[in-house]
Amino acid sequence: MPEAKAFIDTNVLLYLLSPDADKADRAETILRAGGLISVQILNEITNVARRKLAMSWLEINELLMLIRSVCPAEPLTIETHDKGRLVAERYGISVYDAMIVAAALLAGCETLYTEDMQDGLLIDHQLRVCNPFNMHALPEL
Repeated sequence: MPEAKAFIDTNVLLYLLSPDADKADRAETILRAGGLISVQILNEITNVARRKLAMSWLEINELLMLIRSVCPAEPLTIETHDKGRLVAERYGISVYDAMIVAAALLAGCETLYTEDMQDGLLIDHQLRVCNPFNMHALPEL
């Protein structure tokens, strides 16, 4: 697998399950192109799948296996935590979003696909936030 320079947030991956065909297709395109995730992403998907989508454990396990087969998962470390706190303070984003940003930065990613942060924001001169569902800012995949 080529070196991944993209990081994919939970909300993008959850669109794989969306009845909105355009968003589901876009999420699938991003997933097929590959990218990194973190253990936090896996935890968030599991939580939403159980609590909001009422998925069975079997369905959740199949979804997580699919995602993990395409996207390597970065571990949560104390370094991620420390970097995330700095990012939250510097950029005024939520702690949980900052931990995702920190994992992406530490992994050397250049793009973060998410709906949760300001589209186009450049973080630490390295990581560009991209809302892949913003029709004006669709990246070429």
